[in-house]
Amino acid sequence: MKFYITTPLYYVNSKPHIGHSYTNIAVDTVSRFYRMKGCDVFFMTGTDEHGEKIEKATLARGFKTGEEKRFVDEIVPVFKELWQKLGIQYDCFIRTTDDYHIKAVQAVLDKLYKDGKIYKKIYKGWFCTPCETFWSEAQSDAGLCPDCKRRLEKLDEENYFFKISEYQNWLIDYINSNTGFIKPDFRKNEVLGFLKEPLHDLCISRSKSRMSWGIEIPFDKNFVTYVWFDALINYISGIGYPGDAGRLNKYWPADFHIIGKDILRHHAVYWPIMLHALGLAPPRTIFAHGWWIVKGEKMSKSKGNVVDPAALIDRYGIDAYRYFLLREVPFGLDGTFSEEALVTRYNSDLANDIGNLLNRTLTMVEKYFEGKVPNVQRTAYSVQRIDLLKEKAIALADELDKAMPQLDFAGALVKIWEVINVANKLIEDSKPWTLAKEKKTDELATLIYTLLDALRIVAISISPFMPGTAKAMMTQLGICDDKKVLKPGDKINKSAPLFPRIE
Repeated sequence: MKFYITTPLYYVNSKPHIGHSYTNIAVDTVSRFYRMKGCDVFFMTGTDEHGEKIEKATLARGFKTGEEKRFVDEIVPVFKELWQKLGIQYDCFIRTTDDYHIKAVQAVLDKLYKDGKIYKKIYKGWFCTPCETFWSEAQSDAGLCPDCKRRLEKLDEENYFFKISEYQNWLIDYINSNTGFIKPDFRKNEVLGFLKEPLHDLCISRSKSRMSWGIEIPFDKNFVTYVWFDALINYISGIGYPGDAGRLNKYWPADFHIIGKDILRHHAVYWPIMLHALGLAPPRTIFAHGWWIVKGEKMSKSKGNVVDPAALIDRYGIDAYRYFLLREVPFGLDGTFSEEALVTRYNSDLANDIGNLLNRTLTMVEKYFEGKVPNVQRTAYSVQRIDLLKEKAIALADELDKAMPQLDFAGALVKIWEVINVANKLIEDSKPWTLAKEKKTDELATLIYTLLDALRIVAISISPFMPGTAKAMMTQLGICDDKKVLKPGDKINKSAPLFPRIE
């Protein structure tokens, strides 16, 4: 079974922040889960490198007009280095300056133009450079952008337009008929609310006399392509459009576009209409997640409250950072970020719960069974607490199969931690040190083996979320891969605690 999932393309006017890493960690986690299930996964991410913001950022960095490519070539490696640092396993990193993408954008423009879907007229309205978004007179709020509330630029110039207004009723019907198309549901309602107003045709060009950094319109050399029209096409150019029909047909439609809520309209309105006009199906699901809020405000470079993910990783480790972002807030809602909250999660969930469970269990294996997995006799005793742990651990795979297709990362981690918490309570209630003192060897062996096997299942289950931790756990348990079961006599490899407490 194929599984195609994407992040948005990240704008390279500055280095990546926590919001970028949040999306990529989420997509990486889903990708790892489906790979673990045996799917043919294609995970695509990349960078959006055209537009007026890039032109301005180029000049601000001391480059000259015409040196935009040099500027973006310096920024793109910063994104790649962060993804490597976070253990992000993408299959394709696409840049909108890649030759194959440029050719795909021009092929789309050429087809739509020849089909009569693109026309030329004088545009009179507003443009927000920070959002790279056009607004009509009716949509502008006293000359301010409805999204970011910054000052809009008044435009009065000839441009090319895509006839999206023709498809408004089709899109409304499609959204209403496909309940899983836009998620969460309140985002679907948001899009339908936007579509209650007349949909204006989309301006898809900029005059080279105003802005030259972009993909040239194939049928008019005096214009370049609007950056959003350009960027959205990456989702098909990266899998072969237009030349590799076999690869395109294999992976399209995408199973998930994972995006931030601020770019929902572009993905849930412009993009499906573009695809429909091209004769292609929409993606199966567009999922818009929330923002991370710092001290009550959205992160912003101008406010000086941007969180650097690289610094947090250096301080707390990759998996602690990944765990916090996926566990702290249900995916889709806004979350409040603070280092204090991260440290609390680290100490309670990682150091106290999973770290302590692994360390205590392996210490008992060393103390009572010479560092080897104990041999469990057929007549081994059974008590309710042990049976509960077995049931919870065995049921975990089904719980994850329910949660992950819904992108319920927090819910999936709660289920994993239920197993961990039951195991920790089992140690306290069963008192293995007392069983050892009373020489109840069979009972002790059954208890320890049950704990080890629960840890094995936990390690496999957390591998999409915290791959480094999962690997370290399997190594300590003496498991070489996630298919191997624990065998009596196998040697454990206890090492230092996974998550030493932060005081």
